Amino acid sequence: MKFSLAAACAVSVALLPPSLAQAQTVSSSSGGLDSDSAESKQPKRMVMGAKAKLARNGMAIPPSSAPAAVKKVIAAGNHIARKPYKWGGGHARLNDSGYDCSGSVSYALRKAGLLDYALASGPFMTWGKRGRGKWITIRTNPGHAYMVVAGLRFDTSARSAGGSRWTAVQRSARGYVARHPAGF
Repeated sequence: MKFSLAAACAVSVALLPPSLAQAQTVSSSSGGLDSDSAESKQPKRMVMGAKAKLARNGMAIPPSSAPAAVKKVIAAGNHIARKPYKWGGGHARLNDSGYDCSGSVSYALRKAGLLDYALASGPFMTWGKRGRGKWITIRTNPGHAYMVVAGLRFDTSARSAGGSRWTAVQRSARGYVARHPAGF
């Protein structure tokens, strides 16, 4: 079995009392991803509290208090945050050269094990549980989908402003249905 420094740090942090374990973080210059696949890894770098933070490079830094699945959604989102917009991207192939709005949301949820297959924006309108979630809220209508994860918006329309799908700027939810994964 192969162990990395990050795994050793994670084990040592897990053995600390909860108050000290939360304060420990391992920094990464890759926006929270290591050299292994984003699909199975959680971000190494975290911020205290319950709100994610947007790094200067446009990647999301998850909150330390977030559940593992939320951290995986953020890691997966970071993995494709700068990929180009591609109509239909992420629907026929999970790993694609670009992603559309619902393909982006689907990718992040699938990599975290919260969704079995890609959904278009219309079907997202009845997916999961109704209303806003504690950690993840999908906003969707028949023509567009985006999500808010730990306070940051993950949206293809954000790429034009900062080059990343992640943004701290929220948008009006008027005309969108709110859905969330059960328990999140």
